[in-house]
Amino acid sequence: MEATELLKKVRKIEIKTRKLSHNIFAGEYHSAFKGRGMLVSEIREYQYGDDFRDIDWKVTARFQHPFVKVYEEERELTVMLLIDVSESKDFGTQNQIKRDLMTELAAILSFSAIENNDKVGVIFFSNQIEKFIPPRKGKKHILRIIRELIDFEPKEKGTDVGLALRYLTNAIKRRSSAFIISDFISPDFKKPLQIANHRHEIFGIQIFDTRETEIPNIGMIYLRNTETGKLVWVDTSSREFRKNYFYSWQQNRQKLKETFATCGINYVSIATNENFTKPLMSLFKKK
Repeated sequence: MEATELLKKVRKIEIKTRKLSHNIFAGEYHSAFKGRGMLVSEIREYQYGDDFRDIDWKVTARFQHPFVKVYEEERELTVMLLIDVSESKDFGTQNQIKRDLMTELAAILSFSAIENNDKVGVIFFSNQIEKFIPPRKGKKHILRIIRELIDFEPKEKGTDVGLALRYLTNAIKRRSSAFIISDFISPDFKKPLQIANHRHEIFGIQIFDTRETEIPNIGMIYLRNTETGKLVWVDTSSREFRKNYFYSWQQNRQKLKETFATCGINYVSIATNENFTKPLMSLFKKK
């Protein structure tokens, strides 16, 4: 991609996601993820997103305006984004391809994090670790992450979520809040997920396209698996084939739900034609 076109795309995503982050997500993020100590260091006026449990009711009653206690060691956090950059990210039949949605979600989380004075790091993975960007603060750092997401081309095509989780466990020693953004078309990753979740706080965000859930009746078609390159003829007019395909999708989704539930991890699914505001807000509120 040419530099001028890339900069335009980065700027477009920055404008959209930074506005959403500031107006909608920053308060929920701050409430869900801020660190908290034990000693009160000051009393200040209530700000949107503050935890209502921190309200100092005596001071509030005196001034007829809400005030909150600020605790010592409101620690800065580290946010890690584990982003699936395998070939399947370029699939999409609705409003956008998966890559675009992943980029916007990563940007939203990143801008929300820096508004909370947190560090953001990224692990790009396919069926190998493609790139590691160490955690840092600042707008310049976030714009670099967005640029990489837009223009990054992986060396491998497959997906291995377990590999990414093992890398997170080994590379990031300090406890972090880690978001896995993937379609989770991957070999079993339950064990590394359990291990990573002991050290970090893990969240799952599944990205999918509605055409992956069921195939329409459009006769004989030639399909290619983007991750394996395998080509097959498929008769979509077969009701039995469409039924089995839908059943397989439902089974895989149920298995994913059970994996996260067993590990005690919150996750949401977001389609490429869906407004991601509500699902992402629900993920923050689950915490």
